[in-house]
Amino acid sequence: MPTQKTSANERARSRFQTVIEQELIDRLKTLVLAARNIVVTCHVSPDGDALGSSCALAAVLRTLGKEARVVTADCAPRALQFLPGVRDIVASTRQPETAARLIEQADLIFCMDFNDLKRLDRLEPLVRASQARRVVIDHHLDPSIEADVLISHPEVSSTSALLYIVLWQAYWTRNLTRSSAACIYTGMMTDTGNFSYNSNDPDLYLIIHDLMLKGIDKDNLFKLVMNTSSESRIRIMGYGQYRMQLFKQHRAALIMLSQAELDEFDYGKGDTEGLVNVPLAMPDVTYSVFMREDGPDTVKVSMRSKGDFSVSRICEDCFSGGGHANAAGGEFKGSLAEAVTHLISVLPNYDQYLS
Repeated sequence: MPTQKTSANERARSRFQTVIEQELIDRLKTLVLAARNIVVTCHVSPDGDALGSSCALAAVLRTLGKEARVVTADCAPRALQFLPGVRDIVASTRQPETAARLIEQADLIFCMDFNDLKRLDRLEPLVRASQARRVVIDHHLDPSIEADVLISHPEVSSTSALLYIVLWQAYWTRNLTRSSAACIYTGMMTDTGNFSYNSNDPDLYLIIHDLMLKGIDKDNLFKLVMNTSSESRIRIMGYGQYRMQLFKQHRAALIMLSQAELDEFDYGKGDTEGLVNVPLAMPDVTYSVFMREDGPDTVKVSMRSKGDFSVSRICEDCFSGGGHANAAGGEFKGSLAEAVTHLISVLPNYDQYLS
């Protein structure tokens, strides 16, 4: 007679290519069942995958009878306010005392979609000081977080997809509702550009099948995420593309926006989401860089590439960041003009990697 551990592994292996060690799943279940107050958190400036996986997990934990709250460093972007559970998030920028209290009282903290506690921004010292047990579920390279359970699979296209596999192996997908399933689908969709890149894994489509059985309306989710924009977003996206610079000898494109320009267009969080991808539509552009002024002496940097050219290498070397081969980010301490000068100076160093 096979044990439950064996049958669970066989079940996952027969369904998904990615299989998580059953020992990790068992340890995770033990921690959850023993916990009373659980905090789920994700990286600063959360995107669809961070928010989708966090909100879905918190909802599942609540069905298990746990007090589970999502706590973030800052607010969700306007474009993702429709996500179930987003309006219940405790953002430290708006509710610093509540965020601090929830983390202090937590006996278990889930770290979703980030590989370094520095990505928590203002929440980092609170999480470091917490005595709570820690679980990491993430798909970024080189995790550096000390955790009681570390589930790291960079080959999976999104943390939301990885979360679904975790829930499947834990026999918790039965606790998914239509709302929490919509959160997972949104995370999978946004981290693959509506399944247009990094999306050849058959597991993705098995998960979509299951989520649709939960009742999600994938066409409406696409409309809400990919085909709905505010006036300010449409105007700023057009302006950014008009200001694009090309460095043809390096097969690179640059879009940059100053704080004054952002203010002129009534910029809201998330209004420039996807702007960095636009130049990749040009056959002669291998990688694209977007620089956005983010307060005094700080410039946020996003990079995207196609093919086997790794922008993660540039972000790690030059902008104190990192990420995936085709999608990475970082920041520059200084003015926007200085950041652009720095980028131009390092571009030749990466010509050798162009195919």
